Amino acid sequence: MSIIHDQYLYFTPHDVIDETLAFHAKGNYTIHRATQHCSTLHNIPTEALESLTGQELKLDIFSNPHDQAAARLEQLQLNHHLNRNNSCTSFTHRPLHFSTVQELLSPLLRKEDSNYRRGYPSGGAIYPIEVFCINIEKKVKNWPASSDALHLLPGSRKLEAHSPNINTHKLSQSITPENENIGSPTLALVYCLYLPKAVFKYRYRGYRLALLEAGSMYMLMDLRCKELNLNSRIWSGFTDHQLIKNLDLNPTLFLPACVQLIG
Repeated sequence: MSIIHDQYLYFTPHDVIDETLAFHAKGNYTIHRATQHCSTLHNIPTEALESLTGQELKLDIFSNPHDQAAARLEQLQLNHHLNRNNSCTSFTHRPLHFSTVQELLSPLLRKEDSNYRRGYPSGGAIYPIEVFCINIEKKVKNWPASSDALHLLPGSRKLEAHSPNINTHKLSQSITPENENIGSPTLALVYCLYLPKAVFKYRYRGYRLALLEAGSMYMLMDLRCKELNLNSRIWSGFTDHQLIKNLDLNPTLFLPACVQLIG
């Protein structure tokens, strides 16, 4: 079942929309060749950053290590289906067939005909995250539409062509800027938060729930990639407004949470 998207706006206070949008915008930054020489995300020295990366946070620093021996845990076997692969650092050129994309997306779909439950959790079953499948530089074979951006309809279990006005090259460049050395991914999944749907019921808490939902979705896709022998990487190296503009979406209503690169 589908619904006209602006019906959510009827129940959404404008101040909640404005304040949530302003908070989200604080996490935006511009990635462009014209500014890369004079902008930086942080100024942490390399040595300090290395010492702070990958560490756990131990709270009980005075306990006797021998007292914790009984609580020791065992990691998963390397070949266990829940043991995810490491994120891909550099994608090699690898064309995919569209049938593989269809297989990849199956865990996100509505599970049964008798109800609306999907393959991932959502607070209040609101499902405010919209997924767009991007054929990066037309590398996916047998793509079914002239538009290289397809919108996932999990309830209907199908994909719809998003917009005929999309410039594939500009969209691909907004996802993977030229100054990023990540290789040549084939497919991108863009997880977008539709703001009115996220906050109409739970208000500010709904924004948090939507981000949690996006995380559960990309983790599910990450494990599915392992099953299909695909490489995956969660990606945030994009400029929000540029990406949404090239997707032909309203940047005040659709907020990109993250991108998942696949190849």
